Amino acid sequence: MGPVLAGVLQLLALIGALALAYIPLGNYMARVYSSDKHLRVEKWIYKGIGANPDTEMRWPAYLRGVLAFSAVSVLFLYLLQRLQGVLPGSLNFSSVNPAQSFNTAASFVTNTNWQSYYGEQTMGHVVQTAGLAVQNFVSAAVGIAVAVALVRGFARSRTGELGNFWADLVRGTIRILVPGAAIAAIVLVACGAIQNFSGIHEVGQFMGGSQQWNGGAVASQEAIKEFGTNGGGYFNANSAHPFENPTPFTNLFEIFLLLVIPFALTRTFGVMVGSIKQGYAILATMFTIWLGFVALMMWTEFAHHGPALQAAGGAMEGKETRFGVGASSIFAVSTTLTSTGAVDSFHSSFTGLGGGITILGMQLGEIAPGGTGSGLYGMLIMAVIAVFIAGLMVGRTPEYLGKKIGTREIKLAACYILITPALVLIFTAASMALPTPPNSMLNSGAHGFSEVLYAFSSAANNNGSAFAGLNANTDWFNTMTGLAMLLGRFLPMVFVLALAGSLGEQKPVPATAGTLRTEKPLFTGLLVGAILIITGLTYFPALALGPLAEGLAS
Repeated sequence: MGPVLAGVLQLLALIGALALAYIPLGNYMARVYSSDKHLRVEKWIYKGIGANPDTEMRWPAYLRGVLAFSAVSVLFLYLLQRLQGVLPGSLNFSSVNPAQSFNTAASFVTNTNWQSYYGEQTMGHVVQTAGLAVQNFVSAAVGIAVAVALVRGFARSRTGELGNFWADLVRGTIRILVPGAAIAAIVLVACGAIQNFSGIHEVGQFMGGSQQWNGGAVASQEAIKEFGTNGGGYFNANSAHPFENPTPFTNLFEIFLLLVIPFALTRTFGVMVGSIKQGYAILATMFTIWLGFVALMMWTEFAHHGPALQAAGGAMEGKETRFGVGASSIFAVSTTLTSTGAVDSFHSSFTGLGGGITILGMQLGEIAPGGTGSGLYGMLIMAVIAVFIAGLMVGRTPEYLGKKIGTREIKLAACYILITPALVLIFTAASMALPTPPNSMLNSGAHGFSEVLYAFSSAANNNGSAFAGLNANTDWFNTMTGLAMLLGRFLPMVFVLALAGSLGEQKPVPATAGTLRTEKPLFTGLLVGAILIITGLTYFPALALGPLAEGLAS
């Protein structure tokens, strides 16, 4: 079997698995967030934190809950790292320095999981399990909660109440993420991923010296890392490490895990707004972009320029021979079009255009299908923009799901789509203009610029993957990427929740002959075009200086 055919067959198997999970998981999540009953363990949690889960919140109160919980999480994780040197189970690792502690705390709380450290050489068992793994669950649950609040804004009328943040947070964690990750962890252990709390072992001889490996609760963290679109690996090699990702099957299974919730949330959206067809329209938009990016990535990486690539069957530099070009291409696109950031290959070693595809995937806003929750609310914001554009074309007031898109709504949507590109471009420009930050680049020229552009695209879009050629463990990059992660996560949430509140207060307007049918293929095409054009206009100059210049020169 040739490598191209193998890649295509894996892609078809992945699509089939996602299709099988789509309806049951999407319907289940809709029931979770629509139920008025509480599990016993949930009641214990509410009592412990002093929250009343039956109290409805307007958007300012919902936002305060998101920000307060996240602020406490950042502080807790920061202190846990700073105290690591005196904690049991630290594997004799010292406390993490302040800049890196801030960066890591911001990273895992914002569902970014950017890592400027070697996991197996920096974090002990306590920080990995009580700190990082916990945030893998709750940061994903926060994203889903905000998405559900926006969906309620579309579904409800004449009320600004969006549900209860604490109930949404706890339900997302207890009823969706914990059981899903537990099942996934069992599968990974059965396939060879490690799961233990062993210490450091010396194994074999390498170049005259011994190698050292430490164990850990790897399978359980790997499961929620993918299922919650987190991405932070137990080891520096991330999902290219055989302890995390042992076989081609686990590689495909991990891709399934990182895509299944974001895609299934479109079904949840359709069920909650009372129109399954609207969910399918959003799904079709996400799937079209994702499949197009996968096809383009495979083409760039399988293009045989020169005898070395012809002999290898594709651009094998930086890719695991266990997985090959096809599986690595699918993984790279899926991880950068979601907020996962996990890698089974080094994106810096992709072809010039292939590396550009990974950057553009993040710069789209990670909405195809995006992260847990963040992908859905990002796509719904783009749908509001697309409806507004269509309204301008025909000269009528735009409507979406029976809600008028007026001045307030379009201003909030515009602020949402502008904030992240502003962060990416400003931080990248500052890093290139100052004398010290460019010293962290491994390469010069277009590829070196791509390393910095990738870093801030990853941070501000809460992705977490890296181009691998940039030394980000400096005070500048630890601090600036940490700020980019926090601002890129929570400023957009302000506009999302404000928009949800504005929509929820409206009285639905009946559809007329002039209403744009947003469940039709025409709207899907309009939405895809709006996403690509808006992103292209925003980022094209920066992309032209980096990956496009490198790709055209090769």
